[in-house]
Amino acid sequence: MTKQVIICVDDETTVLRSLRVELQEAIGDDYLIEIAEGGEEALELIEELQEDGYEFPLIISDYLMPKMKGDELLRQVHLLLPKTLKIMLTGQADLEAVGNVIKYAQLYRYISKPWQPEDLSLTVKEAVNSYLQEKKLAQQNIQLQEMNLSLAHLNVQLQEMNQTLAKFNREQTMLIDQLHHKESRLLKAEQKYRQIFENALEGIFQITPDGRFLSANQATAHLYGYESPEDLMASITDINRQLYVDLHSRIEFLTLMQQYGAVSGFESQVYRKDGSIIWINENARAVFDFNQSLLYYQGFVEDITERKKAESDRLHFTKELFQLNQAFSRFVPRQFLQCLNKESIADVQLGDQVQQEMSVLFADIRDFTTLAETLPPQDVFKFINAFLSRMEPAIIENQGFIDKYIGDGIMALFSGDADDALKAGISMLKRLTEYNQYRLKAGYKPIRIGIGINTGSLMLGTVGGEHRMDSTVISDAVNLASRLESLTKEYGEVSLLITHQTLARLHHPAEYNIRFIEQVKVKGKSKAVAVFEAFDGDDPELRQGKLATLKMFESGLWLYHKRSFHEAAQMFEAVLDMNPQDTVAQLYLQRCQFQTTKLLSLPLSPPDREQHS
Repeated sequence: MTKQVIICVDDETTVLRSLRVELQEAIGDDYLIEIAEGGEEALELIEELQEDGYEFPLIISDYLMPKMKGDELLRQVHLLLPKTLKIMLTGQADLEAVGNVIKYAQLYRYISKPWQPEDLSLTVKEAVNSYLQEKKLAQQNIQLQEMNLSLAHLNVQLQEMNQTLAKFNREQTMLIDQLHHKESRLLKAEQKYRQIFENALEGIFQITPDGRFLSANQATAHLYGYESPEDLMASITDINRQLYVDLHSRIEFLTLMQQYGAVSGFESQVYRKDGSIIWINENARAVFDFNQSLLYYQGFVEDITERKKAESDRLHFTKELFQLNQAFSRFVPRQFLQCLNKESIADVQLGDQVQQEMSVLFADIRDFTTLAETLPPQDVFKFINAFLSRMEPAIIENQGFIDKYIGDGIMALFSGDADDALKAGISMLKRLTEYNQYRLKAGYKPIRIGIGINTGSLMLGTVGGEHRMDSTVISDAVNLASRLESLTKEYGEVSLLITHQTLARLHHPAEYNIRFIEQVKVKGKSKAVAVFEAFDGDDPELRQGKLATLKMFESGLWLYHKRSFHEAAQMFEAVLDMNPQDTVAQLYLQRCQFQTTKLLSLPLSPPDREQHS
């Protein structure tokens, strides 16, 4: 039921309280009585109550109020609530104001102040009753209109039904004539169907829902190994269990028929009379009577045993071919074929080659020979495979591929950005840290590796002979990467070195922690090569130490190359005070000390000494 409220508006609080008390005595608790001390407050109150779903049978307003007089308030209320009854309660309103309210707000009653309680009570009760009667009358009118519309609609329907009935009588006469004609045609069609059914080369059947043959042609009987349809129907009394190898297949067939009323291309295995198993393909539909009750299933069946065997052979061949390709890809990387523009290993010929710029990464375990001498042969292979299997994902995940494993070493190629190679090297060092934690827990000594990366043009292709060939890369850039890996041993706690060619091709060099080491002459090179250390993969403590002393280290290098050996030594000593593990700073400090005392240089490569890989 809709919540109903009566609004009382007056600028005097005592009047409002008196009104509320007398109204509650007059109409009880059936209505909510709300008060407002002015026109604007009353309008805001009405808006709030409308949002809450209240209905307004009556509003009682004083005339003389500040800001907005009673006649103006009732006019605005009438615009919002035209069906709400309005009572003006004042002793100071003039006739014009009362007339305006009557004209524009349909004033229900004017009561002057002070009012008689009996008069106010009787007026309010009459107003509320009048509002309710008007509301009830409006609802009855609406219902009456709806009933008239329904009655008119029924009359139209009755006329249409009479017309339809007349039409139906005419059509029924025509249908009786057509029925006699169709019966004659149906008899001829049944005779023709029987001839097709009996002589068809394809199996045709009718089966009851409980699994018995209603009919079958000679082709169906022959397919299942029986001499005649009669022999088949006499022998098979439960198709579900006698015919189907897998009962679940039959259940699936019946489920599909119940859901869709037909199946197409349903394949299953069945027994023949002699016990042999064949594959069949069924196309069937459900046949219903006029009451939509299922009568039987009818359809076609064919022997697809030879086709299934061919499919099985093809799948087996495809699986073997896939496994073979997978095996080949473990020896010849897919990226190697892509570089040669070959789709398959079968397309690769001896001598195929391509020249392109790539980054080459060499990685090797330090002191591997010493470590291997302490292990049995089988443990050596287990250790190498455990190490390599942890390093391989770092290369693959950064768009590189492993060209070859060289004992305990790895040679990897990166045809994309030089950043890929550097990220792979950093990832390898971080994975090595995790692997060493595992080794320590297992009671083994941690291992260290050296990584060298160089970028340049190289020849990638195949070499070998008629009966054996291999993939390889040939270039001075490859040799330089290998020799760079060897240099990591010379610098102590340095794990990853790159050349200036690699540094120059980094797209985001500022993302890495890199410092210049020196320029060295390597074997086979006439010009010195700038060597840089990337220490992002170092242990956190060592990496932070190198970062904190980077400016001092670079200042020491600058002073060293200015031959200010005493000042350079002070810089390197300051570096070592903060980071004692910095072996490159240790070597440069020794150089400075030897230069200061006019002694020969250390075995560490000076700028004019050849380095051997």
